[in-house]
Amino acid sequence: MRIADNVSRRSLFDCILVLTRGAAFGKSEGVLEQKPLAGRVIAVPESRRLEKLSAMLCAIAAGGAKSMVRVTGYSDRAGIQQALDMGADGVLVPYINTAEEARQAISCTKYPMAGTRSVYFPQRSMNKAGLLGYAGSANDNIIVALQVETASCIENMTEIAAVPGVDLLFLGQNDLCMSMGLYVKYEFPHMYTSPELGAATQKLVDEARKNKVILGIFLFGTSRVGEFLDKGFTFISVGNDLHHVLTQAGAYVKDMEGIAKEKKKEWVRRPSALI
Repeated sequence: MRIADNVSRRSLFDCILVLTRGAAFGKSEGVLEQKPLAGRVIAVPESRRLEKLSAMLCAIAAGGAKSMVRVTGYSDRAGIQQALDMGADGVLVPYINTAEEARQAISCTKYPMAGTRSVYFPQRSMNKAGLLGYAGSANDNIIVALQVETASCIENMTEIAAVPGVDLLFLGQNDLCMSMGLYVKYEFPHMYTSPELGAATQKLVDEARKNKVILGIFLFGTSRVGEFLDKGFTFISVGNDLHHVLTQAGAYVKDMEGIAKEKKKEWVRRPSALI
């Protein structure tokens, strides 16, 4: 299923979305197929094992979600091509530092004359509309998301955001804080509210707004969702699959401790840094 059925690709992504990255449980086809039950979901598997990726994309489509494959980088021509040929609705490209890297990534997603993607038939992406139906509109339908996660990316954001074909800029605060040296300067979690990160985020927001690019961000939980909605971020992650599982498991463990104490039973959790 393509990104746009009677709706533009940009309008579909320009809304509040739950992004569930393939962490541990996200690599399970069964879990991926059930994700749409949680609401409007885009599943983001990774492209490292093609046979696994193929099965995951089938499960995502069967469940009615959209798919955006996280490739290994802007130079991963084979990974980008294979993900799109398998039917992915878009790609998420990590570690972008310059406008030239952005252009290379975008070129791999577009058929000539806009890019350098190879045309091949038959393939899963063409199952619904055929060769001409898919290839003729793919350049307008495929979403290209670039991850903003380095100090160099922020430094070059004016040029990166202006590159034709950038649909979405996705802020990764953890890597950006690390790249900017904020983990050394601040105690956890104060780097996330530091003036340095705030200034970098504002530069990203300003350039995205100027170029009409969608803003995305990865968060753990919902405590800061309102803050980032106010800043213009409309593509929002609230954690990955393993985080969701551990959060719910932690809630159950807390309930069990309370019930055991109420019933005067000895039941104490095993020490863990995860729950």
